[in-house]
Amino acid sequence: MKNYINVTERNFAQALLDFIEESPSAFHAVERIKQFLVPQGFRELSMNEKWSLTSGGKFFVTRNNSALIAFIVGQGEPEQHGFRLLAAHTDSPSFRVKTLPEISVEGHYLKLNVETYGGPILNTWLDRPLSLAGRIILRGESPFSPQIKLFHSDRPLLVIPNLAIHMNRKVNEGLELNKQKDMLPLLAQITEGLEKGGVLINLLAETLNCLPEDILDFDLFLCESEKGCFVGLQQEFISSSRLDDLAMIHAGMYAITQAKPSLATQVLVCFDHEECGSTSRQGAASPLLYHVLERIMLAQKKDRENYFQALEHSFLISADMAHALHPNSSEKHDPTNRPILNGGPVIKLSANQNYTTDAESSAIVTALCQLANVPVQTFVNRSDERGGSTIGPISSTHLDIRSVDIGNPILGMHSLRELGGVKDHLAMANLISAFFETD
Repeated sequence: MKNYINVTERNFAQALLDFIEESPSAFHAVERIKQFLVPQGFRELSMNEKWSLTSGGKFFVTRNNSALIAFIVGQGEPEQHGFRLLAAHTDSPSFRVKTLPEISVEGHYLKLNVETYGGPILNTWLDRPLSLAGRIILRGESPFSPQIKLFHSDRPLLVIPNLAIHMNRKVNEGLELNKQKDMLPLLAQITEGLEKGGVLINLLAETLNCLPEDILDFDLFLCESEKGCFVGLQQEFISSSRLDDLAMIHAGMYAITQAKPSLATQVLVCFDHEECGSTSRQGAASPLLYHVLERIMLAQKKDRENYFQALEHSFLISADMAHALHPNSSEKHDPTNRPILNGGPVIKLSANQNYTTDAESSAIVTALCQLANVPVQTFVNRSDERGGSTIGPISSTHLDIRSVDIGNPILGMHSLRELGGVKDHLAMANLISAFFETD
């Protein structure tokens, strides 16, 4: 059998799996991006200091430890060449551990109280070994300067058990899971040696080598313990958590670090909180990107008039995942726009502006795909299906620039375990590289 996947495609897909494994939360994803950028010559800027930028300089800023904007200052005049922006998001659907989370069950079991984050497919989280990941807030030198530590349990800690079919005979006829009742994870068996309270805080304190009373709060999320892998007869598929949207983050991260110099300023935007509406100071609905772009202009001794000129010469790609043709539910798809796994990047369209794509921006991406020798597909929802949206339309309400929504096709979007195509990931990175480099 001829090898359908070449070595370069497989190695790049493996790099994605490694990145996802190292990014169990949005906080870890941003830290991993920083670790990737710095050796490539990128320098972190502080938002509370005055910026001094030079042509060709590589910089990045972070917000809330969960959002990041990296950029390479263009070699041309910004009011003439503008910005090339690739935007994606660091978060994925999950479950966030609530404050005071411990619940005892008849003195025998200890489970955690969690809140659903975003829109996960609930039943895919059942009966799987789960870990905890996020950030811990520790007492600092002053109340306004706490310490922040990342946490990722080094072993599975939790499981959300299903109810046996013998107690729920109609489970295979369809079951609506209650988020407060059915989705609480089991943490421990209550035994004589287990503390009566503060089990989670004590675990965190032990891991971080600090006093329990020094832990002021936390942002902790459930995540899958099992690593992503290749599947399929030809190993042509990627099975992993958080493909939505860490695959686009990884492709964009790679493309901007490999980008050749350009007249335009090249920008990678990694927003947080897309899965719950983007309405945070680190989300796409915030002024974060607007402010960073204006500060890039000001640091080059440009005025507000130049800033608005720059926006007219700019282009935004909103990169999120797309729905691939489902092998068991093909009737759910549009009759003619039916992207498949390993068929290449997907241009996403919506007459009602769930996506920002129009004929002009679609034509630009198509031309870039041709330039990069990358196949391209299109996705449109069935006319009787509402479909979803992404950060593209939100960003367009804050930045008056041309934009398009694209993504790679996957199956099982928002499942704990999504399925993508090996060939698509390198194809997307090549497309983004062409976008960054083409003047």
